[in-house]
Amino acid sequence: MSDSACYILGAGPFFGLVEQPQPGDYILAADGGYRHCQAAGLTPDLLLGDFDSLEDRPTSLETQTFPVEKDDTDSMLAMKLGLEKGFHTFHIYGGTGGRMDHTLANLQGLGYLAQHGARGYLYDEGFVFTAIQNDSITLPAREEGIFSVFCLGPESHGITIRGAKYSLDGANLTAFFPLGVSNHFQGEDVEISVVDGCLIIGWELENENPVG
Repeated sequence: MSDSACYILGAGPFFGLVEQPQPGDYILAADGGYRHCQAAGLTPDLLLGDFDSLEDRPTSLETQTFPVEKDDTDSMLAMKLGLEKGFHTFHIYGGTGGRMDHTLANLQGLGYLAQHGARGYLYDEGFVFTAIQNDSITLPAREEGIFSVFCLGPESHGITIRGAKYSLDGANLTAFFPLGVSNHFQGEDVEISVVDGCLIIGWELENENPVG
């Protein structure tokens, strides 16, 4: 599964696909995310959820139904299923905007994926978020644009940012002060790494693909 990706379409606002599914990729529609699959011309491999936001379920698709009263959100159910199937790259649409609590839950979901050795990309309108844990990421060079770095969970240690307007060298970040918000590209690759901890990283999209 190393070269394939899992696509998850949730029921939140949908701003179009930045990445297009390729042969071998797996498409999951989480409840009302099926409508976004229809809008994008995609046929999901599986439709799952508690179906509190999708009244007319298609009968031609494989479906997994879960109770409304459960610990996992529909998006988290999809992430866990993708991990079970061996995927390490996740593209998540319809997971931001709308209800703020679901946006926060999906940002935490990125951390869950990072804890399990996977990389998730959560797409908002003109912005994308990912998470890294005890890892590094390189954002491709661009002349301008904003990116932000946040601590997710306990204090993160040994954070280094190179190639950006504001650099860090072995710094620590906490979840209680947004020191890493609104940094700037300046024409160089931006390298972000953390020795111990989990970071949420978000950056503006500029007609570019997410990094690997």
